[in-house]
Amino acid sequence: MNLGKLGQAIAAKEIFELIQDDLSLVEKEISLESLASVDAVTQIGQYLQSSGGKRLRPSLLLLSAKLIADGQAGPSAIRLGAVVEIIHAATLVHDDVIDDARTRRGRPSTNVQWGNHISVLAGDWLYMQAFQAALRERNFRILDLLIGLTQMMVEGELLQLERIGRIEVTEADCMELVDRKTACLFSVCAKLGALVSGADLATEERLGDYAWNLGMAFQLIDDLLDFTSREHILGKPVGNDLREGKVTLPLVYALECASGEERADVESILRERSYDRVPFRQILSMVERYGGVQRVKERAHAFTEKARAVMGGFPESPYQRALYSITDLVTERDH
Repeated sequence: MNLGKLGQAIAAKEIFELIQDDLSLVEKEISLESLASVDAVTQIGQYLQSSGGKRLRPSLLLLSAKLIADGQAGPSAIRLGAVVEIIHAATLVHDDVIDDARTRRGRPSTNVQWGNHISVLAGDWLYMQAFQAALRERNFRILDLLIGLTQMMVEGELLQLERIGRIEVTEADCMELVDRKTACLFSVCAKLGALVSGADLATEERLGDYAWNLGMAFQLIDDLLDFTSREHILGKPVGNDLREGKVTLPLVYALECASGEERADVESILRERSYDRVPFRQILSMVERYGGVQRVKERAHAFTEKARAVMGGFPESPYQRALYSITDLVTERDH
């Protein structure tokens, strides 16, 4: 691991030890904010919370807050840590309905457990609850960031839906979706952490830039793992994106070199939404053979290098080293 001028890298365990107590408070806040007057909504909120997840988004917010405030994360950072995780949960609920997903993090998805209608409304409720919690901060800048973010993510979902089943997806199309689906949320998490710790606008933007690059790398690796991981590690079926009609960057790169016959194979999967006629291993072999896997890894590493360059400009502290080292957790992960 190249840490440049930063000295020793911090392992994942050490990173999360820096914010362990704060994350426990965020979990309590999520539990409180997920209580609804309708049982089904409360049950879905609890189900999502108990399904785990890395809590990377609140962790980014907390580490950013502590970076600015010399190790302090006040009540606002805790509350907003819960807010960004609830928004993330709401997007997952809606995504699973749109994609007709069957599993999420190794368990039946909410739409399988409760049906589409209840899941959509529960997702809506979670969004509104997150905004209600954020509203208690009485800070227009926070609402401005969260509303802009939510619009970006919803527009990303609409763009993705427009492209479902289409093979003529470009690299630029993929990068736009990566930005809207993931990077913009990462960026807002870091900005909110900086904001509640009293950072000036320039510092807030720098932290947002760091986290945006991290988010781009995170989603590119996610798209890659959909091809290269294993189902028991990923928590959902591999090859899922293509089965759902989505052409992601590894496949876009491979299709640049693919033969007419190979393109026809991909088109048949997009049309039939299954690997019955063309097995997944055949597509994976093509993606690897034409450098799709390697090129996406290189793109992801380029984004993590940019994130490191930004973080390297901050004064050294345990929180700065933690944010720097998270870049490796993102690019080296297997799920």
